[in-house]
Amino acid sequence: MEQLDQIAAVLSLSMGAAWASGLNLYAAIFMLGMMGVTGNMDLPPGLEVLQNPLVLFAAGTMYVVEFFADKIPGVDTGWDVLHTFVRIPAGAMLAAGAVGNVDPAVAVAAGILGGSLTAATHATKAGTRAIVNTSPEPFSNWGLSISEDVAVFAGLWTSLNHPTLFVVLMLVFIVLLIWLLPKLWRGIKLVFGKIRGWLGGKKPEIQASVEKPLESRCKDPTIE
Repeated sequence: MEQLDQIAAVLSLSMGAAWASGLNLYAAIFMLGMMGVTGNMDLPPGLEVLQNPLVLFAAGTMYVVEFFADKIPGVDTGWDVLHTFVRIPAGAMLAAGAVGNVDPAVAVAAGILGGSLTAATHATKAGTRAIVNTSPEPFSNWGLSISEDVAVFAGLWTSLNHPTLFVVLMLVFIVLLIWLLPKLWRGIKLVFGKIRGWLGGKKPEIQASVEKPLESRCKDPTIE
């Protein structure tokens, strides 16, 4: 039983770090690092670097930047697009580092699974934000952003203090992702389709407004 609890704890920390990275990478790094520094948890060797003051400063600074960027409709979507190339590899590295000094094959497997979970979580966040941004009011965007921040801290706390519960909740979350991602993708395609239609509808009007004066000038007999 003790061995099963240990496996659950390692799996919970590994997948918890990967999942949280998909929502807010900098919050995840800062929270894990601070818990290590304050002695609230013993970070595995692969994650001890998160306790470094330089890493904590960088993560804390970027968390503040992301906190405000996430609250601005449109800016948050651009931020998510850029962080596609940051969150996914970082999530894979955190997941691999969380398993500690074990067989390298286990670390590689954890990195693959963690990177996939980070990618799915990131895609869900970015897709939801793109759809919510179609609303003219900013309050839904603010509420969603704050909910994501709370989810990161609450999720990591659960993964560290109640690993078995977190693993069960993570399995439920993965099932929901499988159901939700295709719907989000269809919603995103609809949003971009409307944007293309709007741009396509505006272009002829602009072109006509430019060409009409030129045509009238050519037909005016007083103008040579």
